[in-house]
Amino acid sequence: MTKQEKQTIKEKIENDIITLTQQIKELEEKVKPISPDCGLGRLTRLEAMGEQHVNNKVLDEARVRLTRLNNALQRINKPMFGICIECEESIGVGRMSVRPESVRCVNCANNL
Repeated sequence: MTKQEKQTIKEKIENDIITLTQQIKELEEKVKPISPDCGLGRLTRLEAMGEQHVNNKVLDEARVRLTRLNNALQRINKPMFGICIECEESIGVGRMSVRPESVRCVNCANNL
């Protein structure tokens, strides 16, 4: 991987971290507990609880990805960045451009 490719990936990671941090803040507002005394009808309350459950799942996934992106940012200048942890082959630049937190190549990721 060239220095320019690494720089492009580093910028992507930093932008993704900013975006995810904002999304997490918004999701944290959406998953606050629903007060039992709020004026929602029974069905509306169930719908709100269902939506809250979905938002919790999305929030959990966003937090995990944020952690992985922060880890990738710490690894980016190390020699093993962009090397698959399974087969030790280079992870394609295309994959790293889309999912810079990847630690496995496409073949090894598909074998999980």
